[in-house]
Amino acid sequence: MAEEDETRESELSDVQKKEIAKWFLLNSPAGEIQYVAKDLRSVLNDENVYQAAASEAFPLYNKSHMLCLNLPGCSDDVLITSFSEIDENEYLEPRTAQVAKVDHVKQVCTEVRTANDEELPSPYIEDYRCALDVEIMKYVVYCAKGKDVEEPGSDFELVVVISAARHSPHNFCNGSWRSIWNIEFKDELQLVELRGRLQVGAHYFEEGNVQLDAKHECKDSTLFQSPDESAIALTNIIRHHETEYLNALQASYSNLPDTTFKDLRRKLPVTRTLFPWHNTLQFSLTRDITKELGIGK
Repeated sequence: MAEEDETRESELSDVQKKEIAKWFLLNSPAGEIQYVAKDLRSVLNDENVYQAAASEAFPLYNKSHMLCLNLPGCSDDVLITSFSEIDENEYLEPRTAQVAKVDHVKQVCTEVRTANDEELPSPYIEDYRCALDVEIMKYVVYCAKGKDVEEPGSDFELVVVISAARHSPHNFCNGSWRSIWNIEFKDELQLVELRGRLQVGAHYFEEGNVQLDAKHECKDSTLFQSPDESAIALTNIIRHHETEYLNALQASYSNLPDTTFKDLRRKLPVTRTLFPWHNTLQFSLTRDITKELGIGK
């Protein structure tokens, strides 16, 4: 009887199971959430609990990883971010002024519609967005604040969202680069301020499980100029900081065998002398083994 009561107390509730499943989904490496979801579904063996966890975790995961999805019926893409979010499952693609409806769990766009005027920035802001978009080339820009500013004399903000991923599960590795640049245009000060948040993730799982999750923040500023001049200056600043951080990462990890790994090990044993591999017979354990096995007779 006591054992039955103890077993009942140790059983997890559906809410606890959902939260645990949600944690695993949210912490899936880049490009691997579908694999994790498949295993969780099997382990839980409860469709209601799985669906509850998936419906909460997938939207958060897709936005935090800034997932890039193809728009149906065309070659354009849309980035799934909190900056482009219009409604619960709708996201703006500013280049084509379209709104994509997304199935978060399946990670696909199901519908596309034309954005209305309230969902788009004003022509004044759009000039800056377009100029910056041209300079950054493959970068996607979203207007986050001040989209109703019609003319010079007011402050506004743009957000540059950069997302790149390389998924190669058949080679046991996946990786992603994510960066968010908040750009504040301050008209009164004639200044543009940038705040960057960079995040690099990598997962290697061939005969092991090694993950990298590196984060970096930086700030910079430049003069408030025309759309074209501002776009060139901002792109150069972003390129400089991201290149500098990437080079620092590469240098750090290329030196791991000679620096970090060596520092993790004791340079000398407790005796403060190096192990004499050339003359191991001075140790009693070696003599005992030699004597016991009759080696050298």
